[in-house]
Amino acid sequence: MSHHNVHIHPAVDDGVKPGSDAFTGGKLHCHCDSDRVEVAVKAQCAHNHVCGCTKCWKPAGATFSMVAVVPRDNVNVTAHEEKLDVVDSSAAIQRHACRGCGVHMYGRIENTDHPFHGLDFIHTELSDDTGWAAPEFAAFVSSIIESGADPENMSNVRARLNELGLPPYDCLSPPLMDAIAIHTAKAKGVL
Repeated sequence: MSHHNVHIHPAVDDGVKPGSDAFTGGKLHCHCDSDRVEVAVKAQCAHNHVCGCTKCWKPAGATFSMVAVVPRDNVNVTAHEEKLDVVDSSAAIQRHACRGCGVHMYGRIENTDHPFHGLDFIHTELSDDTGWAAPEFAAFVSSIIESGADPENMSNVRARLNELGLPPYDCLSPPLMDAIAIHTAKAKGVL
């Protein structure tokens, strides 16, 4: 049974498009009609995934966001930085959003003790450039209920994610959860 009628995100609803090993980055743009915020990313992204959390920016009509990481040294705001504000300064990820259209341009972790410090979070669908790494999994799937998704439809959502080749998790993928545990164990002196 196919679950094509279950919408996940416009970038994957018609199938996950492969990335390019030769891709070295591109530009992200906000959705404003003029004076668009531009962020240059000088690297291929990693750990691209669809995310069901309530904090990540989602395009209109999307059930999940699509988010990836890149080394923060490879992220540079190249136009209209004055339009960016941090959405929630108390959050671990400082999401920099355009005050004109509301699009989250990048998220940065300032806490040097955080396992993902040094990585910025980006939304590759904000780029017209092709070749970004394809999404690999779905994170925080149950959290879409907090955004209003029907709990009775969750088995269909998970089935659609599996059809798309995006294994659903109610946390991050196992390699990312391992990275967090390794960071914590090293901080405690266990490793």
